[in-house]
Amino acid sequence: MAEHSPGTDTPVSVNVPDKPALEGLEAVLSRRWREEGTYAFNPDTVRSDVYSIDTPPPTASGSLHVGHMFSYTQTDVLARYQRMRGKNVFYPMGWDDNGLPTERRVQNFYGVRCDPAIPYDAGYQPPAKPAKNQRDFDVVSRRNFIELCEQLAVEDEKVFENLFSTLGLSVDWDLTYRTIDDVSRAVSQRAFLANLTAGDAYMAEAPTLWDVTYRTAVAQAELEDREMPGAYYRYAFKTHDGEAVHIETTRPELLPACVALVAHPDDERYQKLFGTTVTSPLFGVEVEVKAHPLAKPDKGAGIAMVCTFGDLTDVTWWRELQLPTRAIVGRDGRIVPEAPEWITSEEGKANYAELAGKTVFSAKEKVVELLQAAGELDGEPKKMTHPVNFYEKGDKPLEVVTSRQWYIRNGGRDADRRERLIGRGRDIDFHPAFMRSRYENWIEGLNGDWLVSRQRFFGVPIPVWYPLDDAGNPDYDNPVLPADEMLPVDPAAEAAPGYREDQRDVPGGFTGDADVLDTWATSSLTPQIVGRWSRDEEFFGKVFPFDLRPQGHDIIRTWLFSTVVRGDALQSCAPWRHAAISGWILDPDRKKMSKSKGNVVVPTDVLEQFGADAVRYWAASARLGADTAYEIAQMKIGRRLAIKLLNASKFVLNLGATEASVITDDAGTVTNPLDKSLLGQLADVIDQATAAFDNYDYARALQITESFFWSFTDDYVELVKDRAYGAAGEAEQGSVLATLATTLDALLRLFAPFLPFATEEVWSWWRAGSVHRAEWPATGALASIAAAADKGLLGTVGQALGGIRKAKSEAKVKQRTEVLSAVISGSALQVGQLEAGLGDLKAAGNARELKIVEADGELAVTGVDLAPAEAPA
Repeated sequence: MAEHSPGTDTPVSVNVPDKPALEGLEAVLSRRWREEGTYAFNPDTVRSDVYSIDTPPPTASGSLHVGHMFSYTQTDVLARYQRMRGKNVFYPMGWDDNGLPTERRVQNFYGVRCDPAIPYDAGYQPPAKPAKNQRDFDVVSRRNFIELCEQLAVEDEKVFENLFSTLGLSVDWDLTYRTIDDVSRAVSQRAFLANLTAGDAYMAEAPTLWDVTYRTAVAQAELEDREMPGAYYRYAFKTHDGEAVHIETTRPELLPACVALVAHPDDERYQKLFGTTVTSPLFGVEVEVKAHPLAKPDKGAGIAMVCTFGDLTDVTWWRELQLPTRAIVGRDGRIVPEAPEWITSEEGKANYAELAGKTVFSAKEKVVELLQAAGELDGEPKKMTHPVNFYEKGDKPLEVVTSRQWYIRNGGRDADRRERLIGRGRDIDFHPAFMRSRYENWIEGLNGDWLVSRQRFFGVPIPVWYPLDDAGNPDYDNPVLPADEMLPVDPAAEAAPGYREDQRDVPGGFTGDADVLDTWATSSLTPQIVGRWSRDEEFFGKVFPFDLRPQGHDIIRTWLFSTVVRGDALQSCAPWRHAAISGWILDPDRKKMSKSKGNVVVPTDVLEQFGADAVRYWAASARLGADTAYEIAQMKIGRRLAIKLLNASKFVLNLGATEASVITDDAGTVTNPLDKSLLGQLADVIDQATAAFDNYDYARALQITESFFWSFTDDYVELVKDRAYGAAGEAEQGSVLATLATTLDALLRLFAPFLPFATEEVWSWWRAGSVHRAEWPATGALASIAAAADKGLLGTVGQALGGIRKAKSEAKVKQRTEVLSAVISGSALQVGQLEAGLGDLKAAGNARELKIVEADGELAVTGVDLAPAEAPA
């Protein structure tokens, strides 16, 4: 690359290296871009000049894989295009270190556990070597734990930042944030309090999906269905006159929690039972038989046992039929030890004692054993597989327990809000457009509001305290809230406003909410966090609503939807104008790549082997929303393209093309029809690539540009060498040099979003500044040429040259061998085109005589008479 004077971006001289290479460009250019602020956002701006991107914050405690390179490259291509279109691009990077992955990593790395009740220790230092057993880990305060998280995150983020820089992301690295830092915690708590004040957040005691491993509530968006083996167990309840009413269930362990039997109102088999009671086996509890349209006559016995709670359908029946609550599964996933009050018979209590304290799995085995011993089990269990709800990060089926939780309204219980949120989605242009249906389908399928409280130690604390009455009971209806200037707060470690710390958890005092907010409750605020909402409203107005949210299609239901919910509640609008939805990366067997499946590829290896431009080419060749195979072959093509760009540019510049040759206004220099044909094609390519980019179809822009590039190098450059060297006179030489310089200039700009390193390298050989700060190519100066050009001329002449070369190859002679004569036949249009480019065709093919004749059919080169092969010297 050309040398630069210190403090300037102007090359000392136009300097084309003898052996251009891709190796080493990433390190040198990334450093230069950072030093020169090539991608820096200018805050002294107005909204209309800004293009703002709500960049996905990767989980810094994890490891990057090729899926990250794929999706982040697609975003970067769009960012680079907008910057070249003159936009002041706001392109930040965040690190998502608020959640279970970070909690686990910090625990295991330092050998610590978080307990919010532990006081903060300003001088705490973790052990030099973590204990082998978790029970021996240091127990630290939440604040100490967060400090350790930030300390470790600094090191993790350096690795991520280096890899993203190597990949060529044009991020402004001065615009970074962490989802657990002071600013993010304050914004998250401020937004929650705003929701609470507006009535959009509320507390309720209700059935909640519960993960018994993590001991935390789980939101609907975090559910994952997994096919699990199971069995139907058939046994009977008894009517007052002893008639057996058989049910079939996969969860016999919940028999003590049964509150009703439910059948469809039109099911004639059970209509006579509606409104009567039946008695449960083993426990002797009377329950009512109810009618409900959700019951399925063709499933099992057609009548269902309703328990509190076996699944979400039980919750629906419990709510709509106003059934009692008889919970027996604790938050630890075990049967509660005390016999419930509704089991009154001695036999029932004795049977319950057999279950007390067992896991639900062991309790199931015991109930089946008791049913068999009592002769109540009808036949053998019918084995089957069925979908079971899991927490997406969990390894045990979810239970449904009753607990007091915080919710944010999301339309799950409010038809008007649901329609409004669907409307917000229609204010966003989804790319591809069909992804909007996933957003709308998710909203239409919601069955409840967004549960945002989590029973975890690490995270953003819920900023609420509760007064305690004289008996020490919390007054949940009158929470104590912090003043804004107090944020962020930790109610488990800080006294409530108006109270002293010694009044914590004593009658007449206060207690802090022990829960934290769901990680999505903070991640849903990335536009507000990075846009400086509530801290710098002038700045926020310059970037919000954001122009782009890039993300994967698998988190439309979580990140995208939850961010729309917050934007709707806080700003009364959609948070972005466009959503660019990436597909998945598939392995060679067409399966999604994921760490859990063990089929991921480490990005550092790929970048070292093929280089960043090659990897970016592979990623940018895939359209948004398309699941794409991980293909080494595609990266090899991308590397070949980048190398060809270096070598072809070297050749063009060595022919004599200079910056002064580039057409800027007066196109009168270009006189040759072949040159005009190329420039006419170039004008079309620029228009088509621009239109594709404006439609977020960067893959189409790359395809159009690449196709033109190969035509330029394989046909045009070969055809015009003689004229470029001056063989046809100064005017013809000037025409071809202007065409070469103008085309190279445009190609570097067109390729810049995709191949940032190769294009910047070539740019530095003959131009000042950075290609990434240059304007996107325009066609204004080419308009007069494009209007008059025969754009098909170059293709026809290039096809004829290919025919001549093929004849030489078949004759096994060198390409410089003279053609004494040949006949080229084609249509009347092609004959005219060949005659217009005849001089260049003869020179390129080293042909003495070419006879052009009109004929039907495709263009053909025949009768090639070659000069005798040269005798060896």
